[in-house]
Amino acid sequence: MLFHSSIRKELARSFGATLIVLVTVVMTMTLIRTLGQASRGSFNPSDVMLVMGYNVLAFLPNIMTMGLFVATVSTLTRMYRDSEMVIWFNSGVGLGLVLRPVLRFAWPVLLAVGGLALFVLPWSYQQIEDMKSHYENRGDLERVQPGQFQESGGGSKVFFIEKSLMAEQTASNVFIATNEAGKETITTARSGRVVTEGEDRFLVLENGQRLESQIGKTALRVMAFDNYRVLADQGVLGAAPEVPLNTVPTLKLLQDPTPTNLGEIAFRSGFALAALNLLIIALAATRVNPRVGRSWNLVFSLLAFQVYLNLLSLGQTWVATQQVSFVGFMVGLHGGVLLLGVAWLYKRHHNLGVSWLKRATTKKVAA
Repeated sequence: MLFHSSIRKELARSFGATLIVLVTVVMTMTLIRTLGQASRGSFNPSDVMLVMGYNVLAFLPNIMTMGLFVATVSTLTRMYRDSEMVIWFNSGVGLGLVLRPVLRFAWPVLLAVGGLALFVLPWSYQQIEDMKSHYENRGDLERVQPGQFQESGGGSKVFFIEKSLMAEQTASNVFIATNEAGKETITTARSGRVVTEGEDRFLVLENGQRLESQIGKTALRVMAFDNYRVLADQGVLGAAPEVPLNTVPTLKLLQDPTPTNLGEIAFRSGFALAALNLLIIALAATRVNPRVGRSWNLVFSLLAFQVYLNLLSLGQTWVATQQVSFVGFMVGLHGGVLLLGVAWLYKRHHNLGVSWLKRATTKKVAA
């Protein structure tokens, strides 16, 4: 049918353009935020682009949901503005019949949103947490950069080297300041090299001196040495870090249906349902009013999307704190919005107004 093919083609063009714009905006904002985190030492600066890519993947359910909603609103707005919808209405095509070609175009997008939210989103966050944890837990020697004073992971040592040959694991003009067990020491050496023994790594210093003092005392002990070994990294496993909830796979959450896990499931599964409901609302709400202006539909779509997204976040908290049940939230929010959208679409399809409601009420009273 000509009507179906034309509206699907225009939806595809509008959705593609909207998606490109939204992805570009999100990438720019994510890049700025990731650069800030890297400058504070949360990530390896060389991993900035990789972290940005994982963040964009995690935002894709939001981006695609909003892109589909905005594309539908903008397409229908253009058709109303150019009187194309009037022509189709006069040809016997009601507003309710527009839902079929829109759903035929949107169902792959809805499936993609659901798959991304349920499976790709936690995987992306897990990759980001792994890189962050690996960088934060790197060894003291890996933190050292030539020409920079660098504090150790525990904060008890400060390293400085003038030059370094990473391939040979050697350095020149080494400076180490420590504050451990009530002692302050300053060690300097002309050169040093890294030696690995089992899971421990030692820094072997050559041709230097060591100054040692007790905290709170004035006595100072000075020693010169030809060869001195310093324990740099010790292979001791720390306590297992707390796993963020957004990194847990969906199947694992389903196996342990605690209130907190159910709240996360409600948040993830809500994206696909929200995309479907917003699609119906876009059909029911979009129209052109010359007195309001052409931008009203776009403003409405942005506000509706933001309100729905905020309700998803609030619902996650409510389910996690047992203020509302999982089923009650899913039925109340998504089912309620679906009924509202279908009723609104039915009203506009049959051109029902206040006068129809008065007549129906009058007939019921008379009967």
